[in-house]
Amino acid sequence: MRRLLAGLIVVCAAVGLHASKKEKKDSLAQYIAHAQTESAAPAPTPGSCWVDAGRMASLSADYKARAAGDLITIVVVQGLTSSSAGDVATARTFNASSGITSLPGKIKVGGVSSLLGLQSSETLSGKGQADTTSSLTTTLAGRVAAVLADGNMVIAAERVINMNNEKQTILLRGIVRRGDIGPGNTVASNTIGNLELEIKGKGVISDGVRPPHPLLRAILRILNF
Repeated sequence: MRRLLAGLIVVCAAVGLHASKKEKKDSLAQYIAHAQTESAAPAPTPGSCWVDAGRMASLSADYKARAAGDLITIVVVQGLTSSSAGDVATARTFNASSGITSLPGKIKVGGVSSLLGLQSSETLSGKGQADTTSSLTTTLAGRVAAVLADGNMVIAAERVINMNNEKQTILLRGIVRRGDIGPGNTVASNTIGNLELEIKGKGVISDGVRPPHPLLRAILRILNF
């Protein structure tokens, strides 16, 4: 039983690794295809000797990423702060009384002057508050994955860090205008269009908070673990 369980775990790990690599390639290809469909090529000028994308058009330009495969430095500075607060307060008081104050003749009404007395009080006070703060600052070196018809570039970057039995992977992709690239061949993350930034970890800490593989969960359920 132990050998069977170990073999199944190894198979699950191999299948998951192969699927993750294939999914990564497919996702980048799908991203580029989607960006190309939204890119509009500039209208050509018939009879003109000047071509914006020609070799002679950038003789005095700085060394910047402009073609597929060129390196580019991405400065990631992302911050998000959200705050929400609300107060609710309600109060309600109800009083009711009934009795007989007079009767015909000389009948005394002292004993029935107060027949029924009702009192009710209700108070509600509620308060709620939620705060969310996230921040990410890093620098990545990526490549130009594709050049669109309108001159914009699709960039992609990946960083893998292994430290203390913990693996951290940072994936980034987006669309950059050539004019937003600085003199040092750097671009800020807040100028990247359709930005997709993913940070995921794998290791002792990450595995402790990540649910196991569905097949492994089914096996553990059968073995009553």
